[in-house]
Amino acid sequence: MDILIVDGYNIIGDWPELRALKSKDLAAARDRLIERMAEYQAYSGYRVIVVFDAQYVKGVEKKLRNHQVEVIFTRTNETADERIEKLAIALSNRRTQVHVATSDYTEQWAIFGQGALRKSARELLIEMESVEKKIENKVKKIQEKSPNSKIPLSPEVAEIFEKWRRGER
Repeated sequence: MDILIVDGYNIIGDWPELRALKSKDLAAARDRLIERMAEYQAYSGYRVIVVFDAQYVKGVEKKLRNHQVEVIFTRTNETADERIEKLAIALSNRRTQVHVATSDYTEQWAIFGQGALRKSARELLIEMESVEKKIENKVKKIQEKSPNSKIPLSPEVAEIFEKWRRGER
């Protein structure tokens, strides 16, 4: 099994779309990241965990499932980096490969020591764009294969029916 642990605010601060959204609405940027990670999870089969620092969301530690993605808000005095390191240690075993998405250089070295692999924010963005293109192509193929009608029609008859549907003569 592969697990991707995402340093949420690090990715938000690095991806242009999310950085622009963050300046207007931080919660919307978090939601957008989670949506994109849900697409990634559905396509790749990875278990995805997104970790956010508590500094922007006051209160006690929270664990949520949003779009089947696990979302963790750390405790008040715990950084996302600390939680990510703990998760990398706890989840790593012979059958599980842990990947950590962050561009924090210090964090990258710390997770290497735990046996996890790293993906920079840029690498994850490139991979995410590739996944989105593959999903788009798959949807196009499915749409092309499915017939518009249950009864095969010639193009001329289909055009006549379409005009009738629109109320044209």
